[in-house]
Amino acid sequence: MLYRTLKDAVVMHQANQRQGTVNTRGRSEVKGTNKKPYKQKHTGRARAGDRKSPIWRGGGTVFGPKPRDYSYHMPVKARRVALRSALAGKLADGEVVIADLGGFSQPSAKDARRILADLGAPRRACVVTSEADTNVYKSFRNFPGVEVRSAANLCAYDVVAGGLIIAEQGALDKVAARVGTANTTKSVALSEGAQA
Repeated sequence: MLYRTLKDAVVMHQANQRQGTVNTRGRSEVKGTNKKPYKQKHTGRARAGDRKSPIWRGGGTVFGPKPRDYSYHMPVKARRVALRSALAGKLADGEVVIADLGGFSQPSAKDARRILADLGAPRRACVVTSEADTNVYKSFRNFPGVEVRSAANLCAYDVVAGGLIIAEQGALDKVAARVGTANTTKSVALSEGAQA
C-alpha cells in the first residue's frame, strides 16, 4: 500500500510538471478553401467536400492534442505518507547524509564542489535546507544532477529521484515534523490485548 501511494505521488508530480501547451489544427483551422474540389459523381474518384479533409495531404488533424491542464492533487495525508515512505527507504539504504550548510555566507561553487567531493561526488544529490537559503541555492544550482530544496518544499519525488540526500539536522527535524510518524497506537493496543 505504501509503495502504491509513493508511486502515485511521483506520477502526480510528473503530471503537474507538464505544460500542456501542445496544439494541433483541425480541418476548421488549417489554411485552405472550402470549395468542393470536383463534382460529386461520375468522376471515378471518392467524393470529397474540400481540400482540408483529414485524409488529404495538408488537411486537418483528427482528434489531435489540444491545450489542457494535466495537474491534479492527492490528499495531504497521502502525500505525507508518500514522503515518509520515500525517506524511510533512503534511510534504510544509507543514502541520507547530515551536513553543515550554514557556512555559505555568500554563493560559492568552490565550497559546494568540496562538499560534494568529500561525499564521493555523487551523480545525483538533493540538498535539503531547513529554510530557503539563496546562498546555498546559488552555490549548488550549476552542478548537473544536484537539486536544492527547503524542508517545507521537499516532496516524495525529490527524495526518490534525488539520489543522495544531503540535509541539515534542522531540515530533517522539520521534515519529520511535517510527515509525522506511522500510527502504531492501534497495533500496540491490539498486541497488549493479545498478551493479556
